[in-house]
Amino acid sequence: MTQPAEPPQAVLMRLANGYQISQAIHAAAALKLSDFVGDSPTSANDVAAAAGAHPGSVYRLLRALSTLGIFHETDDRLFEHTPVSELLRSDRPGSLLGWPAFIGRDYHWQSWGDLVNCIRTGEDATRHLYGVDIWQYRAGKPEETAIFNRAMAAISGSVAPSIIAACDFGRFDRIMDIGGADGSLMVAILRANPHPRGVVFDLPHVVEAATTVIKGAELGERCEIIGGSYYDSIPAGADACILKSTLMDLTDDEAVEVLGRVRKALNRGGSVLVLEGLIGAPNTGQRDAFSDLNMLVATGGRDRRRDEWEALFSAAGLTLESVTPTASRFHILEARPTR
Repeated sequence: MTQPAEPPQAVLMRLANGYQISQAIHAAAALKLSDFVGDSPTSANDVAAAAGAHPGSVYRLLRALSTLGIFHETDDRLFEHTPVSELLRSDRPGSLLGWPAFIGRDYHWQSWGDLVNCIRTGEDATRHLYGVDIWQYRAGKPEETAIFNRAMAAISGSVAPSIIAACDFGRFDRIMDIGGADGSLMVAILRANPHPRGVVFDLPHVVEAATTVIKGAELGERCEIIGGSYYDSIPAGADACILKSTLMDLTDDEAVEVLGRVRKALNRGGSVLVLEGLIGAPNTGQRDAFSDLNMLVATGGRDRRRDEWEALFSAAGLTLESVTPTASRFHILEARPTR
């Protein structure tokens, strides 16, 4: 039997109240509640005791999340895992815990509260609210840098298999991940491809975490870690330069400037591999369209259409040679210096 269509009033109310869902997931992630739901049905009281939280309130939160398929509540008020809640466990491969733990942080949440001003002026919320760009804001806040790095690592971990499956990284001798954060993507690439050597390049206070990640993966002999800013200079000598979710942080003029530096850093015959989503046809691609709004709010950057990427590459002396979709929302845009 066909289900009746949801009335437009209900659709609007559900969507308008979406912030409640993101904050509920953030609360569960911040308290690591999924870590305390066992392999058998667990009471909210036991979860609360392990998390150091109020039992009645933990029950209400778990009950609400269970209506979304994040946890499952039994008839006797116990909770068990679902495939979605498993992704919030810190001890699970492919955990996405880092992302919802990040998106509810006060400064990120408050930035989205400034969206009206962003739309009115075109200015990103971070500069409007705090007087600095997002990187300067986090530079003096080690805890926020660590939380952000974990969020990026969660995303990299979830999409790395699809990226590696779609791209032959083994054809390169030296690969540099520009804006590589804690090195999670480079670890995945080097593990899957025994031939290349790697470089993780990012701001000094960001890339510090890569030392631990690379060492823990026992890849120290194959991977170099370099601190610096792509606004200043980019180390030379790579056969491939990866920019994953990096140029989306930038305005078009800034992106062209960085791509120009990347082109000069490449070895002869080298490739630029941009890993990002693509804005699609009208009325499609919700994730990418909202990712674009997130860039407006957080950094003043943007997501782009294919033709917009072609224009950026051309302005930087590069030619877009291929666009390869992956099993994730990311596409691999490969460009080479224009002959």
